Amino acid sequence: MNLPESVGNRIRELRKAKGWTQEQLAEAASLHYSYIGGVERGDRNISLETLEKIIAAFQVPAIEVFRFEENTDRRKALDEHMTLISSRNAEEIAAITKITREVIAAMGIGLNEG
Repeated sequence: MNLPESVGNRIRELRKAKGWTQEQLAEAASLHYSYIGGVERGDRNISLETLEKIIAAFQVPAIEVFRFEENTDRRKALDEHMTLISSRNAEEIAAITKITREVIAAMGIGLNEG
């Protein structure tokens, strides 16, 4: 798989984790929905400016677009978690992290275990 296909697949994964259609992503990124389809299929060799628009629409760190791990249930869950917290401010993220740590401790699972 080449880089445009890998990035396109990752954009599709992030879009689905957010529960968006291609049309919704296109609107959020100020692009045409058919263009998003081409990006997701790897048919488009997109510019950095276009990639920046897509990343901004997702409100995730740019590195998330380049996380090419297997499409596993774990990856999907992490993507969903990222999209849930991505629009929160630093104080809210710290509170969510604290709660997550408390839940993991209550479950009896070490923080380094999975």
